[in-house]
Amino acid sequence: MTSLNQNELEALRILWERGELKPAEIQAHFSWPIENATLRSVLVNLVGKRHITRRLQGKAFFYAARVPKATLLQTTMQTLARIFAGGSHQELVVQLMNTSDIKPADLKLIRQTAAGLSSKKIKKKSK
Repeated sequence: MTSLNQNELEALRILWERGELKPAEIQAHFSWPIENATLRSVLVNLVGKRHITRRLQGKAFFYAARVPKATLLQTTMQTLARIFAGGSHQELVVQLMNTSDIKPADLKLIRQTAAGLSSKKIKKKSK
């Protein structure tokens, strides 16, 4: 996995949420101030890393996410699991839960999600 910096991740987040945009539109949705030249450098890097595409329409470039959010999340989780948990996703989740401020409502959602995933796996095995 090619590492991504904070600005690159923010640009991807915006493109995943909003779809194809011009640089000024991306800049307007950044969660923090970013200079135009810096943003353009970020976009060039993301195109080079093959995470986004660039399309010329008239005189304007439009950028769109090329890599689905779920794909990048899965790749990132695999890397984090390898580094922090010996490759185990389960151990990584346990570590995240132990080092995070998890509220009772969070635990309820985690339990519901886990129960739903378990029932889906059981259904797949029975087919």
